[in-house]
Amino acid sequence: MTKKIVIVEDDQRLSDLLREKLTRFQFDVVCHDGSSDLLFLIEKESPSLILLDVNLPSFDGFYWCNQIRLKTTCPILFISARDSNQDQVRALENGGDDYITKPFATELLVAKVRSHLRRSYGAYAETKEQAIICEELILYKKKLLVEFKQERSPLSYKEANLLELVMSSYPEVVDRKKILATLWDESEFIDENTLSVNVTRVRKQLNSIKAPHQIIAVRGVGYRLKVGEP
Repeated sequence: MTKKIVIVEDDQRLSDLLREKLTRFQFDVVCHDGSSDLLFLIEKESPSLILLDVNLPSFDGFYWCNQIRLKTTCPILFISARDSNQDQVRALENGGDDYITKPFATELLVAKVRSHLRRSYGAYAETKEQAIICEELILYKKKLLVEFKQERSPLSYKEANLLELVMSSYPEVVDRKKILATLWDESEFIDENTLSVNVTRVRKQLNSIKAPHQIIAVRGVGYRLKVGEP
């Protein structure tokens, strides 16, 4: 089946060049300039992979990557002239899978695209044996997916990390400080509600797949996973 790739790039010349190159390799390519209706396009097209620039007209690529991760678990490859380590770290922290600096050889880009597609959908795709399993709840960490009895829900990068912590420690409590240290860099400012917001999001994802698993707050300590009625 032909894989669909969405290119999010406001440089029309580069966008057209990449579309032409990828089309030669039998990919179905859709281009977007990064304007405010990007999420609508992603939901409509359901791409197999996204190429995402950092400097975009409405919001930057880091913001869009974080939002896209709430909609899809497909590979996201950043393409940007910004080559600092900090930018590359931000890209990965917001859910990106790779970072390619401009200028780049289109042959390299195509090779990376094909590699990520193989790993996500081909022979190297993650299996259940490589996943984290807890009482029939399955977390596919690399794919940012959670599954219960064949019902699946996408996760953001931080949601997946949080769920991994409580699943791996089940039924023990995970210390709040350990959760904060795992999910956020020391340089990031975290207010009192930030962790609670992320816990609430994971709870909604578990509820959406009808999993009986609950993340329970243990006052003064942290959180733990519980299975069954509260």
